[in-house]
Amino acid sequence: MHKKLFIPGPVEVKDDVLQKMATPMIGHRTKEASKLQRDISEKLMKLFYTKNQVMLSTTSGTGLMEAAIRSCTRKRAAVFVVGAFGKRWYDMAVANNVPVDKFEVEWGSATTPEMVDEVLSTGKYDLITVTHNETSTGIMNPVGEIGEVVKKYPDVVFCVDTVSSAGGAKIEVDKWGIDVCITSTQKALGLPPGLAICTVSEKALEAAKQVEHRGFYLDLLRLYQYIQKKDHQYPSTPSIPHMYALDYQLDKILEEGLENRFARHKEMADYVRAWAKKYFDLFADERYASNTLTTIKNTRGINVAELNKRLGMRGYMISNGYGNLKEKTFRIAHMADTTLPEVKELLENIEDILEL
Repeated sequence: MHKKLFIPGPVEVKDDVLQKMATPMIGHRTKEASKLQRDISEKLMKLFYTKNQVMLSTTSGTGLMEAAIRSCTRKRAAVFVVGAFGKRWYDMAVANNVPVDKFEVEWGSATTPEMVDEVLSTGKYDLITVTHNETSTGIMNPVGEIGEVVKKYPDVVFCVDTVSSAGGAKIEVDKWGIDVCITSTQKALGLPPGLAICTVSEKALEAAKQVEHRGFYLDLLRLYQYIQKKDHQYPSTPSIPHMYALDYQLDKILEEGLENRFARHKEMADYVRAWAKKYFDLFADERYASNTLTTIKNTRGINVAELNKRLGMRGYMISNGYGNLKEKTFRIAHMADTTLPEVKELLENIEDILEL
């Protein structure tokens, strides 16, 4: 039996989108490939509210996160951590011999503009990373407000992980001053895993020119220069099936209307939060609660693994808590093409199983 996914990625993918991955292959050095990749880039610029170049990578979002911190840190990086995925950026910096410091808050709390200002005022850092939407804790950081602080420090490259929010929440790259904005396909965009996406600013590219050892496959500058020279073709063979599906799905997203899509995610989030507070409690500070997933505090001490097993018998799947939050929390994603009636159906089944 197929389980309908309410986990924070991979998400349910519509059949018509999946079918686009079965489109017959084209050569990756053809004009058709250039057009496909250029069309995708132009549509993603609308999604990200940016005039910056959009680039694709046949990796998960982690690939372009590593590319950003390795390619653009000249002096020292400051990594702001609100959960497991923010910490991953720190681990990648260490693994790549990039000088880095970690600024972590208690899980369930947000990174605030004041924290960022305090760190950047030291003058020690020329790159910062912030997680927009942390799937371990259900926190959505105030990146727009943080961006206003970063603008006071013109030498600092501002990198943002929007892996689990792009396509489900409004992310205004240019207005917020984001230099590298990263996402991937398997979350709020509603596609299978396999492609990562980023926007890149002139400031980030200029910074990368000053970094000698940027790697090879994940060299942001090399990627940018190649697609400029080769009309949106990529240095290595990309996943063309994903690109067909992405191009098609972006048309559907733009047809739905970006504001309508964001409002649908907010409506689902509000409903799940209200349900969580009625029967359990929210893990995240509600002022910064995510619109694409909800992390619920297991105040009743239920066996989350057992609940998920019984949900699976009915054709549903949610997520246990992540890492040290396992069994202490559980997570319900409401992203991509999921609708409010589907969310209500899931919650009714949980109520029935737990006899709430």
